[in-house]
Amino acid sequence: MARRAGAMTGQAGRRLLLGLLGYPIANSAAPAMMEAAGAACGIRVHYQLLPFENADAGTIGRLVEAIRLTGFAGINVTFPYKQAVLPFLDTLSEGARALGCVNLIRIEPDGRLSGHNTDATGFAQVAAALHDRLAARPVAVIGAGGAGRAMGWGLLEAGAGELRVFDPDESRAEGLAQALGPARVRIVPTVQDAGEGAAGIVNASPVGMLPDTGSPVPPSLIAPSMFVADAVYHPPLTPLLAAARAAGAHLVPGRAMSIAQAVDGFALFSGVTPPEAAVAAGFDSAVGAVC
Repeated sequence: MARRAGAMTGQAGRRLLLGLLGYPIANSAAPAMMEAAGAACGIRVHYQLLPFENADAGTIGRLVEAIRLTGFAGINVTFPYKQAVLPFLDTLSEGARALGCVNLIRIEPDGRLSGHNTDATGFAQVAAALHDRLAARPVAVIGAGGAGRAMGWGLLEAGAGELRVFDPDESRAEGLAQALGPARVRIVPTVQDAGEGAAGIVNASPVGMLPDTGSPVPPSLIAPSMFVADAVYHPPLTPLLAAARAAGAHLVPGRAMSIAQAVDGFALFSGVTPPEAAVAAGFDSAVGAVC
C-alpha cells in the first residue's frame, strides 16, 4: 500500500529512474509531473522519454527487456503501444487484464514486469464528479484504443448507463465492447450517431494533439447541456474544448485525467502517494492550465 507523502520516512537521497514509451511524446507532461511528485516526496526522479515511431513487436520486446535490466523502477506507456506491450509482461493488475491494455509497467522486486492501468483509475475519479449527468442519457466515446477503453471503464464505474462508441477501425470498437461489456456499449457508424442527444462527448483519440489542429467532433454536435471531455492536453484548450466552451458546454480538460493518473502512477512506482497539488504544479509548468 502506498504511503502518503506527509507520512513517509527514509526517502531522503532515494533515486527513481522512470520513462515513457510512445510516439509522439515530445510534448508530454509526464516528466514534469513525475519529477515534481518526486521532489515533493524527497525522491530524486529522472524521467526518460522513449520515443519510438512504428516499433514492431520485436523492437518492443527488446525495449521492455532493456527496461527490466537497466535500473528502471518502471515506465509509462502511451499511444500507440498500450496493447502492444502486453505479450512481454509477466503479470497484469485485475483492471489492466479486464481492459486488455496498460499505461504503466512496474518492475517488481523479483524482476518481473507487472502491467497496470492508471488511465482508468484516474479518469474514474474525474468522471465521478459527472455522476448526475451520466445516468439519464448515453455518453459518446470517440476512439476505442487504450485511452477509449480506460475512459469508457471510468465512465461506467462513475454511473454511465450506456456508451456509444465510434472508431474508424470497427474492430477496435468491437474490442472495446468486449472488454467493457457489450450490454452497456453500442457501436455506432459515425460521430454524428455517437453524439446526437448524448449526455456528453469524450474524445479518446489523438485528434487535436499538436501539431494536429483538428477536432474529432463537428461544433454543431455540441449542445450547452453536454459535458465535453478530452484526453488530449497539448494544447490545454484543444479545438474540441474551444468549441465546447463556445457552445456553453461543461468542459473536462485532459489536464484533470493526466494529473489523476500521474498521482496513481507515482504511488505504484515509488510506494508513496504524492500531493496532488505538486503534480498539478508540474503539469502546469510544462503545459499550462486551461484559460
